[in-house]
Amino acid sequence: MFNVNYKIILASNSPRRKELLAGLDVPFEVRVIDGIDESYPASLPTRQIAEYISQKKAAAYRETMAADELVITADTIVVLGDEVMGKPHDEADACRMLHELSGNTHQVITGVTLTTTERQQSFSVLTDVTFKQLSDDEINYYVTHYRPFDKAGSYGIQEWIGYVGVTQLNGSYFNVMGLPVQRIYEALRTFSY
Repeated sequence: MFNVNYKIILASNSPRRKELLAGLDVPFEVRVIDGIDESYPASLPTRQIAEYISQKKAAAYRETMAADELVITADTIVVLGDEVMGKPHDEADACRMLHELSGNTHQVITGVTLTTTERQQSFSVLTDVTFKQLSDDEINYYVTHYRPFDKAGSYGIQEWIGYVGVTQLNGSYFNVMGLPVQRIYEALRTFSY
């Protein structure tokens, strides 16, 4: 194990991100600034969007950081073809997204930025996820019972739909959950003393 000579701050309210970061056995606290603009230029290449947004989030924290703090910001997007799927607006939008993902392979991209007052490191992790052909009943059951309105692409791989629907995964499972902890672990090591 290594020592990080910073107080680690996770800039996320996501229970999944908290659980995943806790799995690294590194002490941290959660700090959230509400209302951060998560827009991005329309011309930005799809693979750069999540990292761009994680950097925008980091910029919002930089002004209030102490010298001994390291802030971790992240953003996860789901991409099918050229369409970026964010969080669904409502039940109908969630069903639409799952119908589009059904029977297809999509990408989950998480951008992460580690920031101190003196240094910043950003990276993105991409995972390919393949869904079987989902039935209307399966989609409706999942959306009704799990209400995935806070999840990019309208699903959580660690929930029922992941158990019954995901047929193939190429890359990090934890990235699909929302935080590529293996890459974060390696990045934190570069901040250790």
